[in-house]
Amino acid sequence: MKESRWEECISYGSSLPVSSDMAKARSLIDTAKGRIYFLKRNEIEVSSVNYIFEGYYSSVLEMLHALVIKKGYKVSNHICLGFYLRDVMKRDDLYRIFNDCRYKRNSLVYYGRKMPLDTAEDAISKCISFIDALEDIV
Repeated sequence: MKESRWEECISYGSSLPVSSDMAKARSLIDTAKGRIYFLKRNEIEVSSVNYIFEGYYSSVLEMLHALVIKKGYKVSNHICLGFYLRDVMKRDDLYRIFNDCRYKRNSLVYYGRKMPLDTAEDAISKCISFIDALEDIV
């Protein structure tokens, strides 16, 4: 990881200034809401909890991408999305939640580390709270 703050995301080209695109932002939000609707209809159990978490995390990403595209940025990695929250929006609270979920998602997707039921339920709860907070912002 070469970036450690938002300014570096810009200077390394991981975050690019683009024209604000409200239609794309709305589309991303609609996709996230559709996925959330689907996920809420699934029972959380040991065999499904990690997949449900991944779905909520994907919705978090779509909401974040909607936020930054509205503000005129295209961000190519999850780390820089977090730095946008922390450094530009000054929302360290949201950054910490997102970073925790990002770490858990990476452990699951890239290293095959399944989460115990209680850990995954907690991560899902954090994603839902995060999404609720983002809805108020976006």
